[in-house]
Amino acid sequence: MEKKEKAVKQEKKEVAPVDLLDVLLDANNRDPIVLMDEKGKQLTFEQVAVIPYDMESERKLYVVLKPLDKLDGIADDEAIVFLCEQDKNGNTVLRVEENEEVAIAVFDKYYDLLEEANKKAPAKKTTKQAPKKTATKTAGKPAGKKTTK
Repeated sequence: MEKKEKAVKQEKKEVAPVDLLDVLLDANNRDPIVLMDEKGKQLTFEQVAVIPYDMESERKLYVVLKPLDKLDGIADDEAIVFLCEQDKNGNTVLRVEENEEVAIAVFDKYYDLLEEANKKAPAKKTTKQAPKKTATKTAGKPAGKKTTK
């Protein structure tokens, strides 16, 4: 009888709600990020970077996510820039950055930070590769091709 009671107690354990921002800022989290699109379909992403960016004298937080699922109009080597915001209930939500100039600026900052980190760190092999700096996607529309410096 004692074993059965323990099993029932374990089943009743509730899962604590987790704020999306806590997940995104957790340096040890390697789990995919699962988001719902406007039709309720689950989409899975790999987190590439969290980038604070100053926009019109206001600091905003952006997230670069690489789709793990095939998405129409998005190549395998492309990623999407999302803006982190608070909804009316105070929950963190991600919205696709629709301003192409802002998305490109966020990608540029990401590559600058990546380059800076590579200069500081000793050379070593990595299995995770950053998306190519050839194009970005905003709101499901292809951006113009961007060449490297």
